[in-house]
Amino acid sequence: MSWILLGIVVVVVVWLIMTYNTLVSLRQRGRQAFSDIDVQLKQRHDLVPNLVETVKGYAAHERGTLDAVIAARNAAITAQSRGPADQAVAEAALGASLGKLFALAEAYPDLKANTNFVELQGQLADLEDKIAAARRFFNNSVAEYNASRESIPAAFFAASMGFHPMEFFNLEEGEKKLVTQTPQVKF
Repeated sequence: MSWILLGIVVVVVVWLIMTYNTLVSLRQRGRQAFSDIDVQLKQRHDLVPNLVETVKGYAAHERGTLDAVIAARNAAITAQSRGPADQAVAEAALGASLGKLFALAEAYPDLKANTNFVELQGQLADLEDKIAAARRFFNNSVAEYNASRESIPAAFFAASMGFHPMEFFNLEEGEKKLVTQTPQVKF
């Protein structure tokens, strides 16, 4: 009888250890995925001043648009320390201001023909694709982690062991409109 009880205890302990290790692994994958987003966003933030400087030479009297892009970039950099939800909002605002910058470029044929501007615009488009892919991977990792955390047996001890829910990197409905909305440029 004592061997059976000991066997049951060993099975339960092994099961709990496996569940704990699974949660640790999934949490780490989520952190790594967020780090991948962070790397792409830093590259985007580094590219913005080059874009603004290129546009300045052609559209110097469009100071308000250029200042808005720089302000949105700075807000996005500041939001990096506040978590995925705040960062997603700041990045959406940056995306919207960049959309206005590119709409502004449409009014300047010389700027559209500038090889530096075209190259920077291409790099930014490539980065946007990479950011979207990294965001999808991160959100998938977060969903997997949160589902494992809320499943039995982890649901019984996850919170007490420091496994808290992770936030998604999503655009809110208002921010989605900012990013997808065609900017209006008036002269």
